[in-house]
Order: sequence, then C-alpha cells, then structure tokens
Amino acid sequence: MSKNSLFAILLRSPWWISMVLVAVFALASGALLPAPYVPFGVMGALPFFVIGIIAAWRQWHAPSPARVAEALGRAGAMSWREFASAIEQAFGRQGYAVTRLNSAAADFRLVKGERITVVSGKRWKAASHGVDALRDLVAAQEAQGAHQSIYISLGEVTDNARRFAQAQGIELISGNALAQLMSDKNSL
Repeated sequence: MSKNSLFAILLRSPWWISMVLVAVFALASGALLPAPYVPFGVMGALPFFVIGIIAAWRQWHAPSPARVAEALGRAGAMSWREFASAIEQAFGRQGYAVTRLNSAAADFRLVKGERITVVSGKRWKAASHGVDALRDLVAAQEAQGAHQSIYISLGEVTDNARRFAQAQGIELISGNALAQLMSDKNSL
C-alpha cells in the first residue's frame, strides 16, 4: 500500500476519523440516493469501517507516551549485552529464529520461514545516525543473502539517512516502534 494512499493515512490517523467517514457515507447515501439504493451506498462505507476497526485496535494496543518514554529510558541505560538480549528475545517472541552475527555492520540474522532479515542495533545509543551505517547494513544484507534489513536506534536518523533507508527498503525502528518491540510482553 502506498504510504500516501487514503487508507494508509487513515490507518495512521485516530480511529474515529474513519468512523466519521462511515457516518458521512451513510448520511449522504440516505439523503442523495433513492430508498432502494441506500444499502448499496452504505456498503461503500465498509472499507472505511474496517480501516477504523484496524486503527482502533492498533491504537488500543499501542503503548502510552509515558510507557514509551520509560521503555526508551530503560533501553538507553542498558549495556550492549543487555540490549542485545532484549532485542533477541523480542524478535524470538515474534516467531523469528535469531542468530547473533559477529559483524561490524549487522548484529542479528532473523529467519522466519523462507525470509531472512539482518538487524543492526549496535549503535542504538548514538545521538545521530547517518548514511554510513545504513550502507554497511545493505552490504551485510547482500552478503547474508537476506531479503530485508532493520536498523534500530534510540537517536535521530538524519534526513539523508531516512531517504537512503526508504530507497533501499531498510526498516527503521526507533521511538514508538522500538518501545513497542521492547515492551511487548515485558521484555525490558
């Protein structure tokens, strides 16, 4: 799904916005369509209703801002060994077979079914993350024959690095996503 499609935007928006669209569809159908066709007009709101339910479920299960700050604070206070164990357990709970790599560019190799993913997180405490570490991760991805790569950070990723990651298909995990990964099932 395109990042800027209507449904992608609605998935990132508060759930009630989708439900308002459902109500608008229903009201417009009742006001503008002949009575026999109103149910068909209302059915046009079904995708928005489903998106609203998905968004509500995601928002219900998302950690609160206080929990995010707490989880990120605890992650920042960890040593590399503790952080690596927490990451390993978090991906293990998601069904991945996790192997630690002895590489400067990638720290973990995740396997789930036929899919291989490499993960870099060793520089997670750096204040700013640039393109160089991401280039190294792409090289490690190719060397491992991986399908995708993930870069984990507590600090900000520069705009250039963010554009590079998007162009190369690198998933960036930081902030809320990192807190959710780490706090899922109390891994921290």
